[in-house]
Order: sequence, then C-alpha cells, then structure tokens
Amino acid sequence: MNEHDSERIAGVLAADGLEATDDLESADVVVLNTCCIRENADNKLYGHLGHLKALKDRRPDLQIAVGGCLAQKDREEIVARAGHVDVVFGTHNLAHAPALLAEAARTGTSVVEILEEHEAYPSALPAEREVDHSAWLTIQIGCDNSCAFCIVPSVRGAEVSRRMGDIVHEVSELARDGVSELTLLGQNVNSYGRDLGSGQWSPQFADLLRAVDAVDGIDRIRFTSPHPKDLRAETVAAMAECGSVCEHLHLPVQSGSDRTLARMRRGYTADRYLEKLAMARAAIPDLAVTSDIIVGFPGETDADFAATLELADVAQYDAAYTFVFSPRPGTAAAEMVDEFVPEPVARERMDQLNEVLERHGLAKHEDRVGRTEAALVEGPSKKDPSVMSGRTRQNKLVHFEGDVPVGATVEVTITKAAPHWLRGEMGAVLSLPRSARTRIPVTAG
Repeated sequence: MNEHDSERIAGVLAADGLEATDDLESADVVVLNTCCIRENADNKLYGHLGHLKALKDRRPDLQIAVGGCLAQKDREEIVARAGHVDVVFGTHNLAHAPALLAEAARTGTSVVEILEEHEAYPSALPAEREVDHSAWLTIQIGCDNSCAFCIVPSVRGAEVSRRMGDIVHEVSELARDGVSELTLLGQNVNSYGRDLGSGQWSPQFADLLRAVDAVDGIDRIRFTSPHPKDLRAETVAAMAECGSVCEHLHLPVQSGSDRTLARMRRGYTADRYLEKLAMARAAIPDLAVTSDIIVGFPGETDADFAATLELADVAQYDAAYTFVFSPRPGTAAAEMVDEFVPEPVARERMDQLNEVLERHGLAKHEDRVGRTEAALVEGPSKKDPSVMSGRTRQNKLVHFEGDVPVGATVEVTITKAAPHWLRGEMGAVLSLPRSARTRIPVTAG
C-alpha cells in the first residue's frame, strides 16, 4: 500500500512539473514516505532526516517532505524533532503535496497538514510506475478490524471500498497502457464491497475478481491482503474460475495457538483457518500458499509456540514472512508490557519456526524440478546481473539465462530448487511487453 502511495505522490509531483531523479545532491524536493507497521520505523526516519540536514544546510532551497503512516501518527512531533522538515502530510491528503510544498516555500515555515478522512478516493490520482507491465490498484482503504498488534486502523482510518465500476474502468485504462499484471490492494480485500450497494445486494470480492478477469489484456491478477476470517467459498470459486487470477494465496495466520489468536483479536481458530486453507487447495489446482507469522506475541507460552510450529507443519506453506513481535505505540498489544516475551526466547523460537518453514519451502520447490513454468521477467538478478529473474504464476522467484526484456513472459524449465528460489533454462518467449513487440522473439536453452 505504501509503495503504491509513493507512486501516487510521485505522480502528483510530476503533474506539477517536477521530474524524478536518483541524484540526491541535485534534487529540489526529497519526499520520505513512511510506514509505521514495522519496528524502528521512527528511528529509520530520523536517521534519514539527520543525513538530510547537512544537505539542507548547504542548500537551503532544498525542500524536505515527510508523508505516510508515521506522519499521520506523529504529526507535529516530526517538525519538533527535525525542524529542517518543510512539509508533513498524512495518508489521506497525498494530492495536497504540491500545494503544501508551495506554501512552505512562500511562507518560509514548516507546514503540517493531517486529515482524518479522505477527500476523494486516492486511486483517482496519477501514478508514476517504476515498470510499464505491472501495476498496483487500490480497491479499498482503511480497515475495520481491531487486531491487537496492528496500527493500521489508526493511521489509515475506517474501511472504504471503491466502486466496482471505477475499478474496472481503471483496469481497462491500465490494460490499454500495456499493463499485463495487476495487484489489487486492500487492508482486507476479502471484505471488499460490504460497505457498498443498497437493499439486499452489495458487490463481493468474488464479483470484483470476475469483473477484472473479463478485461482484455490483463494476464495476471494478484491481490493482497486477505483476512482469513472473511475468506468465503465464493472468493475461492472465483479464483478457480478466472483464468487471469494467479494460483497464489497469501493468507496470514499470525499464530497457531487459539489462545494467542484470541488475544490478537483475529476472529478465527487454528482449526477454522486450516479448514479454509483446505477449501482453497481443494478448489484451485497447484495453489501456492504463503503466510505471515508473529513470534513472541505478549504472553506466548512454550505451548502456544508449539501450536504455531504444529500449524506450520500441517499447513506446509510455500513460504512465510516471520516477525518477532515489536510493540507499536497506540495498539492494545503495546500495553501488555508485563507479558512481553524476552528477546532471546523469541529469537530462538523464530529460528525453530524458520527451520520448519524452509523445510517445507524446499520440498515444495523440489516438486517443481523438471516442470516448465511461465515466468514474467522482472529484470536482472539482484545478486548476479548476468542472470535474469522472473516470477511464476505461483509467485515463485526463478533465475535463468537469456536475453529478454523486462515484462516479457518466457517458458522456463526448472532444473534446481532452493527454499526461496528456483533455477531453470529458458525456452520459448510466450509474449513481449508492448514496448518491445517489434523485437524478434528469441528461443534459448
């Protein structure tokens, strides 16, 4: 969500006449878009601001803006701690960034504007995407859940769904612009639409998936994040029926202990979660499943953690994001100070959990050796620029040798497996991005 917000901030600044630059020394405006869901976000922000102060001292005309979740939460505190910041704006007023910068330049003072509600749906703003073939699309903002560890409802506000017709119109525009892969964004996409409609009918997420799938030109549809308590059979059926919806489900479990899940206010039990997971796997062939798991939530006992290990073993995830609990001020869990799990204990539990997860991840990947996958090319590997990297429909990272442009889709026969990636040999080029369709497709391998 924050990455997409950054694209939209860049979009409104570009529409105001600015151009993007990677050269900090020559920049006229520097924007730090913050996220406070992870630990030490504030330390990272003030560290960056400290480095920028020297640049600001040398170039007083440089403007520094801070936006995003941390700005929404801390407001005037940012200017109090870093007086060289020119503009502070929150999550609800991205469109105001150019005007706020102009006001700060005119008055010579810091400007802080934090709105509590959106004036207009943010996807109406232009976005400066980093790549041509792939795009984010917000379908929902805010969250009505009250998970004890999460700050999002405080900084993003109440849940608001975007009208389905507006979403489909934007998808059509993106397809005409050459986008072939789309990721639908929401804090809880499974509850999409329950605040829309009138009378006895309102659109559901399943209806939206089918409507977006019907748009010509979109080859891959992904979405994040769904909440397990709201995963319905209708959504699973739509995933199975829609050819462009990828065979990948990210379903955050957070814990395998019913006691911990209740304290987290998650709204489901471990058994109920596994039932929904089984429903999805039964309906969608070759489904890859990933998850989020928190270790060391306040009050977590050895028995609670053992239940998490057991669930991870039963679920056999393809991969999972694991986190040691960190208190976020303003959340219910941050008040459970007397029950914090000692960090050495939490770290040891994290190591045990990752061992289980990597064992299953490797097994899942080894099962794919010998198969031919369709990989969407993302560019050179970050670790080895001589090798290309792409993603399969199951969101598997695969490395291969070949000369193909970013945004192309190629066949890759898998030859090697590791817990977090695959290696393969490139075969036929299945499709090229619009910007490269005058090239002659090359078959390698």
